[in-house]
Amino acid sequence: MGTPIGELVSRKPVSFADLNGRKISVDSHNILYQFLSNIRGADGSPLTDSKGRITSHLTGLLYRTTNWLEAGIKPIFVFDGKHHKLKGETILARNEIRTKAKQKFEDAQKKGDLEIAKKFAAQSSRLTPEMVSDAKELIALMGLPVVQAPSEGESQAAFMTAKGDVFALVSQDFDALLFGCPRVLRNFASSGKRKLPGRNVYIDVSPELLELEPILKELEIDRKKLVWLSILVGTDFNEKFPKIGPKTALKLVKSHDSFEEIIRETGFEPKFDFKEIEQLFLEPEHTEKYEIAFSNPQSEKLKSFLVDKHDFNETRVDNVIQKLQIKAQDKGEQSRLGNWT
Repeated sequence: MGTPIGELVSRKPVSFADLNGRKISVDSHNILYQFLSNIRGADGSPLTDSKGRITSHLTGLLYRTTNWLEAGIKPIFVFDGKHHKLKGETILARNEIRTKAKQKFEDAQKKGDLEIAKKFAAQSSRLTPEMVSDAKELIALMGLPVVQAPSEGESQAAFMTAKGDVFALVSQDFDALLFGCPRVLRNFASSGKRKLPGRNVYIDVSPELLELEPILKELEIDRKKLVWLSILVGTDFNEKFPKIGPKTALKLVKSHDSFEEIIRETGFEPKFDFKEIEQLFLEPEHTEKYEIAFSNPQSEKLKSFLVDKHDFNETRVDNVIQKLQIKAQDKGEQSRLGNWT
């Protein structure tokens, strides 16, 4: 979920056309969870193949990625590695919420209460190792790069963006800014609609670009104090300080030169080591051993994976493959002309 600092963060509208020819990194776990939560049947159940395997994440990944490629956008998918030990409690809490939501979802289904079922359906979403493996296979068959992070995918993608290998990171979370990502893309879909978590309600949204340096300048703080602010309101690695929201947190970090002073003023003694969390964000774990290489789609294997293995509609898959082949041909022509960057 990330840190809840959205109300303080300025953003500007951006379109697919603005990103034509750009490479973007994708927080893969983040986007796969979105697909699992939002792409569901009328009763709230996820999409499945004939063997009962969930395919909502593959459906979203296939069509979202195809839309990006058609717009001339080149995605690189970054996957989480081993989570930091401090995230353990957060993961346990989320799993407990999902378990309870799944039970309520199933109870509502049995009673025929579809509205209640839909409400808890998204909250019950789980991303399994098998789903991650299938997602990686789909991405590779489409001819796109996969980068395996040693730890948090966002920290790896932030490094790649800061290094200049990609233009921006696609993620709904604001944590990427804490990791030092210069540019973050949110709501980066073409539909213009987003489902509210836990509700069968859709709102109009537009793609938006968040830029770290202008945000820090506007808030009149540096990145370290942005991390302090986030620690106060809660991150994936620590509980929040009680009775402190983003605006109060901003005032506190602007009026103090050390986090110890902030602790004394709040009167709350945290059970966690704030210095460890500070270091986690300011010196994020990453690897420089990754390859960004695009290739032509493996059309026959892609069709077999989607149609034969996962029961996708053959006509729709053929249409997608045709689009991918056309885009690959365009890429080859532009590469020969020296325009494909």
